[in-house]
Amino acid sequence: MHLLLLSNSTNHGRGYLDHALPEVLAFLDGVTELTFVPFAGADHDAYTASVRDAFSPHGIAVRGLHEAVDPVAAVASAQALFVGGGNTFRLLATLQRLGLVPVIRARVQSGLPYLGASAGTNITAPSIRTTNDMPIVQPESFEALGLVPFQINPHYLDAEPASVHNGESRATRITEFLDENDVLVVGLREGAHLSITSTDACALAVIGGASANPLSDRPAILFERGQLPRDIDGDVSPLLAHPARYDSPRVAVA
Repeated sequence: MHLLLLSNSTNHGRGYLDHALPEVLAFLDGVTELTFVPFAGADHDAYTASVRDAFSPHGIAVRGLHEAVDPVAAVASAQALFVGGGNTFRLLATLQRLGLVPVIRARVQSGLPYLGASAGTNITAPSIRTTNDMPIVQPESFEALGLVPFQINPHYLDAEPASVHNGESRATRITEFLDENDVLVVGLREGAHLSITSTDACALAVIGGASANPLSDRPAILFERGQLPRDIDGDVSPLLAHPARYDSPRVAVA
């Protein structure tokens, strides 16, 4: 498989994809037409237009999947796929309604280049249970593409030590997820991305982009049941071989 999964599509103070453009263009080397999936957003035409503006100077045409008469056929014939950010629940619900989840999964597993950002990164996990988004719509299920065996939490925010905020931190919410599910969770900080270049569980790397996180210059943090969270970067291929168990409470309920 060939996936480039961005935590975010825009860093503060920069244009759309500017912070990741060298990696994105290298990933899409040889691609002349990119099929864009705008379903995480509300205005599909405007969203697609912004993506066209980003790629047209680099000789890559952009085709919005919402423009296709037959979206399934469009995915089947795509050179590469870009699934943009927005609301993960809205994205997954639309993909399920259009019957696109198994089609995208099969094509990516067969080598179709997949570029994801934020919500588009979320849905490559087996489930969207670790998204930060509000459930503004109800999908058929939380089951997603399952292209990787671990969960991803894009836009991961470290708790500010000096903050007087008494509410839940991102780490607290992920720990609650681990109470009920024995699954690895990769928290992708802003400016970071995951690069997957093989199906054989040996070529996953976490590469730091232009970090927008003042509390850590490491691209990602790993959460695992029974372990303290730890920063990760570089080659983290073993994550691809780690078993996942959902709905497996830490303490069984009688």
